[in-house]
Amino acid sequence: QVQLVESGGGLVQAGDSLRLSCAASGRTINNYAAGWFRQAPGKEREFVAAINWGGATRAYADSVKGRFTISRDNAKNTVYLQMNSLGPEDTAVYYCALRYGSARSLSKSDYDYWGQGTQVTVSS
Repeated sequence: QVQLVESGGGLVQAGDSLRLSCAASGRTINNYAAGWFRQAPGKEREFVAAINWGGATRAYADSVKGRFTISRDNAKNTVYLQMNSLGPEDTAVYYCALRYGSARSLSKSDYDYWGQGTQVTVSS
């Protein structure tokens, strides 16, 4: 089993930046692709970003492309999401997830493990 704990969320103003971290325990994440998803009140959980197990390939939702960057440090068993130029539309609970295997995925149904989420609130 893999346990995931997200951190780094908070209340910020529009235009600010945040860096989310997702620390994994129980197993090394070397064999897992990773993703970030978010869920706003009353909406479905949606894809934000994904990275393959080695970090060589990434994918982003159109809404965050150019503002968010996903990365990983396998030696630290941690996945990151750098979020810049935040806006109120980015307000949501952010979840990290892992899927066994090399390939990144945009589909939440492909992921095996999920964290509990961290709240990001952006005021205008």
